[in-house]
Amino acid sequence: MDGKTLARIGAIVFVAVAITATAIEMNRKDDRPIDFATRGRPVASQDPLAAELLRCSEIGEAGPRDPGCLRAWAENRRRFLGQAAPPSSPAPGSPTTLFPSAPASADPIRKESAPAGLTAPAMQADPTRPEVR
Repeated sequence: MDGKTLARIGAIVFVAVAITATAIEMNRKDDRPIDFATRGRPVASQDPLAAELLRCSEIGEAGPRDPGCLRAWAENRRRFLGQAAPPSSPAPGSPTTLFPSAPASADPIRKESAPAGLTAPAMQADPTRPEVR
């Protein structure tokens, strides 16, 4: 046999094997089991946060201005990053400070530490500026 005939026979065998493999793959059943427990349930019954995130994605540009969406995105970030739940808000009667280790006398906002004769400065309006044309 010459080389040309051998190459043709090899090409025919290759094509036949490829067609057979394709036919077998097309007739094979899907190996993945179908989870019927979660397939028919709506998103809202699975996770209320997922339902809120879906609602926020559907409202478009109004999402960043919606307080519910802002809370949902913050909760989603917290869950994604694996952070612990934020502590509950402090009691309304307890004061909050930026630097709790600083002495109370260093806090200029507290009325106890402010001198009695000082008052807050009056707000001044910006002078009007002429329009440049």
